[in-house]
Amino acid sequence: MPTAFFDSVLALIVKTSTDLPPDVRTAMKVAMGEEPAGTRSSQALSIIAQNIDLAADCEGAICQDTGMPTFEVKTPVGANQILMKKQIREAVAEATRRGKLRPNSVDSITGENSGNNLGPGTPIVHFEQWEKDEIEIKLILKGGGCENTNAQYSVPVELPNLGRADRTIEGVRKCILPAVWNAQGKGCAPGAVGVCIGGDRTSGYVHAKEQLFRTLDDINPDPRLAELEASIMGEVNKLGIGAMGFGGRTSLIGCKIGAINRLPASFFVSVAYDCWAFRRLGVVLDSRTGEITRWLYRDPAQPVAAMADQMGFQRTGREVVLKTPLTEAQMRELKVGDVVLVSGHVNTGRDAVHAHLTKHDPPVDLSGSVLYHCGPVVVKEGEGWRVTAAGPTTSIREEPYQADIIRRFGVRAVIGKGGMGAKTLAALKESGAVYLNAIGGAAQFYARSIDRVEGVSLLEFGTPEAMWHLAVTDFPAIVTMDAHGNSLHKDIEQDSARELASIGG
Repeated sequence: MPTAFFDSVLALIVKTSTDLPPDVRTAMKVAMGEEPAGTRSSQALSIIAQNIDLAADCEGAICQDTGMPTFEVKTPVGANQILMKKQIREAVAEATRRGKLRPNSVDSITGENSGNNLGPGTPIVHFEQWEKDEIEIKLILKGGGCENTNAQYSVPVELPNLGRADRTIEGVRKCILPAVWNAQGKGCAPGAVGVCIGGDRTSGYVHAKEQLFRTLDDINPDPRLAELEASIMGEVNKLGIGAMGFGGRTSLIGCKIGAINRLPASFFVSVAYDCWAFRRLGVVLDSRTGEITRWLYRDPAQPVAAMADQMGFQRTGREVVLKTPLTEAQMRELKVGDVVLVSGHVNTGRDAVHAHLTKHDPPVDLSGSVLYHCGPVVVKEGEGWRVTAAGPTTSIREEPYQADIIRRFGVRAVIGKGGMGAKTLAALKESGAVYLNAIGGAAQFYARSIDRVEGVSLLEFGTPEAMWHLAVTDFPAIVTMDAHGNSLHKDIEQDSARELASIGG
């Protein structure tokens, strides 16, 4: 085994998690230029830009959800793939120990977190032999929020707002449009899609994900698919979904489509959605030493221009300052569109915490509290903890629980991303509470608002799923569901659905 192989893989993991490649940066710069100043999408993109710069500067995770590490490895004939996989796994564990990856590998039966991102099926490593005398390794880190917005269609199929999709290029187009529309803010728009036409259910998804290894500025060698990619980009960006589903001109920064053969009886269109935090890089290694001979997607010799002109949340003077504990009267004064700055005590709670609270009392008093849908990246420092990344997770997963928790325990504000459904909206109105949308993926930006970790409960669920008790100062978010029954998410979804129907024919 080449002696430097482990160090090279570790360097690839760290750089992929912390520094977006130039083609993605360029696409996000273009998106920033498309949105008029002062709009919600413009503000969201400004925070995203700052987060990209902060992550690169401090070598911190761009998004706290560092996803499922997926490696594509090409090796010379005769290379020892068993030892390579062993060292890849060791590098993943070391990157996790250093806080560059969040521990994300969970036992599907017990829910137990392995703590080091290792376990059956994780990380994913695909090997392929080639006749070159060098090793190529590509890595993509695709988070759970955007993974949950993947879609697969068995064609022909009837699609809401679009009618029937047939086994044609036009039918494929009809399938891609609702896949992006359904992501809304839950997939951290603006995003990118990899698409596979054909294959079976398994190979279709794999090939769709492989399309995400293409650069955003390439041109498909198949002119039929190149035309389809360009068509999708133009049409999706007319839907008005915008950054984080806030409404706007850019909903998609890339569409990459491939086709593989299928069975006569099957015609699948598989869509792999990736968020703006489009983390994928690659390296080429010397097959004898394992040292990096060159990087893929980036040139270390070329300086990277800053994404943001200035750092910090840009205040307008219209922000509403909130200090915990919160009251019902304060929440009923807020309305959709208000920007708030939260200071005081915040408790995190994700899937495991919400399920726990349906059967048990909370470990701390939640009356007048803020519940943050977040699974932070944390590092142990002495007897305490430090948060290194802390953006919001997708809130809709908590829809089965959230209304009951608001009513039972007096939660006054929920922070997350992507919005929630009718049950939660009704509970907000009844109880006098609000939903606050933070910017998905902006893990470094929001970590700067956290002063300290005051404690942790339910650590047996693993660090991402534990309830962290945080002290925050001026944590910025936007009211997108208020205590009067209004929901920005519902409005944008309805407006974009009408646009989808108008372009789908």
